Amino acid sequence: MSTPILSVLIPAYNEAATVEELVERTARAFQQLGVSGELIFVDDGSTDGTGQKVAALQPRYPWVRLIRHRRNRGLTVALQHGFAAARGDFIIFLPADLESHPDEDIPRLYQKLLEGYDVVSGWRQGRADGKVVASAIYNTVSRWLFDVQVHDANWIKGFRREVIQALPPLRSDWHRFLLHIAADQGWRVGEVPTQWYPRRAGRSHYGFARIPVSFLDVLVIRFLLTFSQAPMRFFGGLGLASLVVSGVIFTYLAYLWFVHDTQRRPIFWMALGLGLAGLLFFLVGFLAELIVAQGDRLSELEQKLDALAQNQHAAGKDEA
Repeated sequence: MSTPILSVLIPAYNEAATVEELVERTARAFQQLGVSGELIFVDDGSTDGTGQKVAALQPRYPWVRLIRHRRNRGLTVALQHGFAAARGDFIIFLPADLESHPDEDIPRLYQKLLEGYDVVSGWRQGRADGKVVASAIYNTVSRWLFDVQVHDANWIKGFRREVIQALPPLRSDWHRFLLHIAADQGWRVGEVPTQWYPRRAGRSHYGFARIPVSFLDVLVIRFLLTFSQAPMRFFGGLGLASLVVSGVIFTYLAYLWFVHDTQRRPIFWMALGLGLAGLLFFLVGFLAELIVAQGDRLSELEQKLDALAQNQHAAGKDEA
């Protein structure tokens, strides 16, 4: 089988009712674009026969591929495994619930990528699923914290292959922050309006309970993107602030002792605690810098080993 140009990735959890229509609409999209493509379903531990439904369609559509998880592992893990399996130069991620129609949205995302963008996000038009307010708050905070000027950061996306290869290992629900990470790495991010359709079968697997988790993840991502390569700026800043406050308090205590012959024991202990905390922050900063330096060396070694393996593979092809 020839290497496809376009890979469409669909994680699915208990979405058997939509599988056949998803495949048919994706087939129409490939035909409309005139490109070779593949459709990768990641069956994330479904219990309704989603995986079996996909497998039954594979003889008819040989470009359909199936990855199965024995249990539900979440969207982030499903995307990671799908990204690793994708072979296309362009990779598009869609949901399995048909709130996005592949025959409409695949061409839109693909054409926008061909304009020179590295990452393209869909912008839901006509959305009416009861989560509009929560989504608006999330996107407003995202634009403020990350300077990613898109209206709908948590919707369908298209990527050039190089972007996927440059992503760091994802954790928790970090699939929500793919745009933010890509933008921080310097990739060009674009947006295209797409029509939203109400779910016709099954139920949503994401509710308002995820809002607190998403808030914590936002803070972690912002911290990592800002300080992962310079942790001393964060810990050293905290340490310096603690030492300055401690020094000011000790100066005040010295003034009270020498001028008024009195002391403030609780304030003394607070100042001492701040001073020790400042020193500990500096120590943690130095240790974090050492860890980052070792991580950079390991990354450089991995890149050299990958380049060596690719050269050996190319040499083997030439000899053959």
